[in-house]
Amino acid sequence: MGFQSVRDLSVAGKRVFLRADLNVPLKDGSITDATRIEATLPTLDLLVKGGAKIMLAAHLGRPKGQREPSMSLRPVAVKLADMLGRPVAFDVMLATLLLVP
Repeated sequence: MGFQSVRDLSVAGKRVFLRADLNVPLKDGSITDATRIEATLPTLDLLVKGGAKIMLAAHLGRPKGQREPSMSLRPVAVKLADMLGRPVAFDVMLATLLLVP
């Protein structure tokens, strides 16, 4: 049996925890290059169309263990929602993005 891909999974009605590298450059709270977000779109689209509830985990940084508002994933959630054309919830405590079909 070879390596399985996300395309091989049945995700209908399941919760999927997805870790993605969304370390995008920010300037004054705005994303200056969305390439890494764009790279996740095919996988997210496949999971959403497959009926999965997605918890997307990523981080921009937490210097010395402290929350730094300038490193929040909130701008990523806004950009991702715009790119997907669907709501993306941001959980500040978990620092995760949530997509529900």
